[in-house]
Amino acid sequence: MHLGIVTPVLIQHPSTRSEWEASADIGEIATVAATADRLGFHHLTCSEHVAVPEEIATERGGTYWDPLATLGYLAARTSRILLATQVLVLGYHHPLEIAKRYGTLDRVCNGRLILGLGVGTLKQEFDLINAPFVDRGARADDALAALRVSLSTPSPEYHGEFYDYSGFVVEPHAVQKRVPLWIGGRTKRSLRRATTHGDGWVPFGLRFSELKEMLDATTLPDGFDVVLPAGAPLDPLGNRESALRALTRVRDAGATIASCSVGARSVEHYCEQLEELHRIALAEGSSFTTS
Repeated sequence: MHLGIVTPVLIQHPSTRSEWEASADIGEIATVAATADRLGFHHLTCSEHVAVPEEIATERGGTYWDPLATLGYLAARTSRILLATQVLVLGYHHPLEIAKRYGTLDRVCNGRLILGLGVGTLKQEFDLINAPFVDRGARADDALAALRVSLSTPSPEYHGEFYDYSGFVVEPHAVQKRVPLWIGGRTKRSLRRATTHGDGWVPFGLRFSELKEMLDATTLPDGFDVVLPAGAPLDPLGNRESALRALTRVRDAGATIASCSVGARSVEHYCEQLEELHRIALAEGSSFTTS
């Protein structure tokens, strides 16, 4: 099981944010990214929200750094770590917008892009930008099919229910022949969507027993990734055994990749926590890896 990180600062959820993140700047984010890159962690993440209603922001947070700008900057500060959008909301974009913008990012980062994509649930945000909400699932399926044939070619062509295009040039485009698509969600339909159109599934808000039941009932394609959160922020320096138990639970639930959050008092402490997490992975041999 590979270990990636949920990049701190970029999302600030009231229940998990460390105090130092509230005033952190891009330099501190880059320090974290460079440390994770040096240690060989699998990926870092950046999510997407355009605007969160105030009443919802008090519960789930209102800070969401823009993934294109942020990952473009971090691409220049790293060399190996994969850059994952976790997740872009498909209904907010035309497929060719994603193909151009994130295809350019894939070129900028020399083929390190992972496109994490989701259907979206925040109706107020859909309404704000005049994006259709009721049929967003069907639109997402069509967008995924369109992206699959459009990301890595300069002359994409697609004819679907909601998206139909040909005769356009999209340059630059992704340098990867097959950009990994991770599909977010918490339903059986999201898992079916992931196995049909994607290369991985990024579920959230499910108990390990529910995850295992859903995965056991599904035939996963070869090379398919199951990307699970490692739970509450880990404290490998303060409680090594608890961190190890959390990683073991995720692995036993079927994860091929764990997205890890760590608690910290400062950016320096955060990087020390990553160093210790890396040592735990090394000590466990083939069970966990940061490379």
